[in-house]
Amino acid sequence: MRMVTICMGSSCFSRGNSMVAEAIQRFVTDKGLQDRVSIRGCLCEGECKSGPNIRIDDTLYANVSADTAIDIISRQLEVEP
Repeated sequence: MRMVTICMGSSCFSRGNSMVAEAIQRFVTDKGLQDRVSIRGCLCEGECKSGPNIRIDDTLYANVSADTAIDIISRQLEVEP
């Protein structure tokens, strides 16, 4: 199972990670990936200047929008966006 961690610290949240979180949840549900992806939030990834940030397993992705998050997850899971 892949772990997607969405930074919900104040900087990432104010830069749009709430929309990123919604898009990721919707994508996982729509594609039926609940058995392959676990989603969680965290308070801070410590990379506030480069947010919004998400982490997939051990890899941090910076400056993520809802669209780029879906592209990243699609590539990681080899699923059509």
